[in-house]
Amino acid sequence: MTVKTAISLDQRLFEEAESMASAMKVSRSRFFGLALREFLRQQKSRQILERLNRVYGAGAEADALTRVHRPSHRKLVEGSW
Repeated sequence: MTVKTAISLDQRLFEEAESMASAMKVSRSRFFGLALREFLRQQKSRQILERLNRVYGAGAEADALTRVHRPSHRKLVEGSW
């Protein structure tokens, strides 16, 4: 099921989105759906990382573990894995 919605965007952002959707050969609706899905995925990943940091953030052993895994976590969260 799809839902129609209306949003207001800065003109420049709208034009960039239009251009990218055209380059990707997808509809504007599809483009915005893809962008929103990716944004939500990144936010969920950040939330998970924050929770993990809170859980493993206590004690020297956790500090060492965090230092070792931080680069790979960062790449995953930032989407450059």
